[in-house]
Amino acid sequence: MTGLLQISDPHFGTERPQVVEALLQLVRDQAPELVVMSGDITQRARRGQFDAAWAFVQRLAPAPVLVVPGNHDLPLFNLVARLCWPYAQHRRVFGPELEPVHASAGWLVIGVKTTRRRRHKDGEVSDEQIERTARQLQAARPDQLRVVVLHHPIAVCREQDAENLLHNREAAIERWSQAGADVVMGGHIHLPYVVPLHEAEGGLPRRLWAVQAGTALSHRVRHEAGNSVNLLRRVGPGATGALLERWDFDEARGRFSVATVNQLALSRSEGVR
Repeated sequence: MTGLLQISDPHFGTERPQVVEALLQLVRDQAPELVVMSGDITQRARRGQFDAAWAFVQRLAPAPVLVVPGNHDLPLFNLVARLCWPYAQHRRVFGPELEPVHASAGWLVIGVKTTRRRRHKDGEVSDEQIERTARQLQAARPDQLRVVVLHHPIAVCREQDAENLLHNREAAIERWSQAGADVVMGGHIHLPYVVPLHEAEGGLPRRLWAVQAGTALSHRVRHEAGNSVNLLRRVGPGATGALLERWDFDEARGRFSVATVNQLALSRSEGVR
């Protein structure tokens, strides 16, 4: 078992069956230690869509799956359900925990819920969430690669996507960097990219990478990015580095293939506060 596979924005209800089967084959071939699903699991938070997502998750076995909700996973048109029990369907299939944590010998992966019932699209992280996540990061063992999983992007690579940025992101970046985070994963905008936050933000005490994923399974792709997933691998003793592979669905061959590989240098010599 190796690596962490990020599946984002599958939007069950709009999934492409041939891409579903190709992704399941990729999981069988790569045998990731953990599969992360970073939100927008469904298109409209309907019961049948969550059932389809759960059937897919069961086929990912034996890999464990960590799931955080996206804005599409809250009811949109049923305002009573949105206000009173917005996560009822999500909890029915994935369990009560909306901010799950996976800890193993080599990984600490922390889910953070960025959706809000009062917001239709935008995401937000509270000061309390930031501090709780920081305490979890500070408790990590030195050889664990530390990943925070959100739905909404903590950084963008082009100005036209800035309206999608996570609210309170500046405080999260600073505090999580201090606490020892290595990677912050997100989705939401269906565009895969990598941003070195220690360069983009400036003044951070250690290297911190924003990793964004495209839509894994949906036909709701952007014209510049098709279906894709990310595979994050540890490199070196004590996870001194990581490889981020983006796997794109190849329409002609009917399977996922490596499209890009990014080397992520991690900070292991600097102290964690």
